[in-house]
Amino acid sequence: MKILAVMNQKGGVGKTTTTLNFSHALSQNDRKILLIDADPQGHLGNCYGIADNISSGLDEVLLSGDAISHHLKPVRENVDILPAGIRLGEMETKSQTGANRGYRLHDALALEKNQTDYDYVIIDCPPASGLLAMNALLAADEILIPVTGDYLALQGLSRLIKVVRNIEKRLQRQTKKHFVLTRFYERRRLANQIKQKIIQHFPNQVLKSVIRENVSLAESPGFGKSIFEYRPKSHGAEDYSNLAKDYLEGNYY
Repeated sequence: MKILAVMNQKGGVGKTTTTLNFSHALSQNDRKILLIDADPQGHLGNCYGIADNISSGLDEVLLSGDAISHHLKPVRENVDILPAGIRLGEMETKSQTGANRGYRLHDALALEKNQTDYDYVIIDCPPASGLLAMNALLAADEILIPVTGDYLALQGLSRLIKVVRNIEKRLQRQTKKHFVLTRFYERRRLANQIKQKIIQHFPNQVLKSVIRENVSLAESPGFGKSIFEYRPKSHGAEDYSNLAKDYLEGNYY
């Protein structure tokens, strides 16, 4: 069971869109997926029609010590989700004590490893660097980092990498990183310049497929569907299918 955190401190880079569609693409390749919505806004759950004002989920796992299996919801063939839950924001707003407060998700997933047959756990992280993001980082084997082709994206990426490297130094272990270009305009010179800078700074870590800007990707969550269900012939479906293939086959710049 490989644990993958989809993470970037900058908002608007397509974290939830990537989590939703990348996971669906993996499930189409016969992988069994557990999704974890670690954003108090509950957007990933909303994409599957789970109302964020009535459900419990990760909040009870982190705040009350519940088992993950008690709150799972099957949403598609080979895909289950642990929703955010209405109390998840308390992890950031209430005083949390104890040396293990950053390891609660890590410990909860460790209990699941021998009892489930998931191939991947994919965590949709909040656009912040608080306790929820820390729980995701400490639980993850790998990080998938969506980056848009604009100048501010590079600044946000720089901050994220500093945080990750500080944690790696403290833990004395490396976390494998994957970068994916999202909301990409192939004809925009700046986007291509940023793509080349990221490839230069992170060789053999940038997935070859880019996710082109596509209106269907923005529309599909409103219908409670992934891009493969909403517009299976769209550029978005093609791009996420290729992204999953690149990840599974190890195709990187």
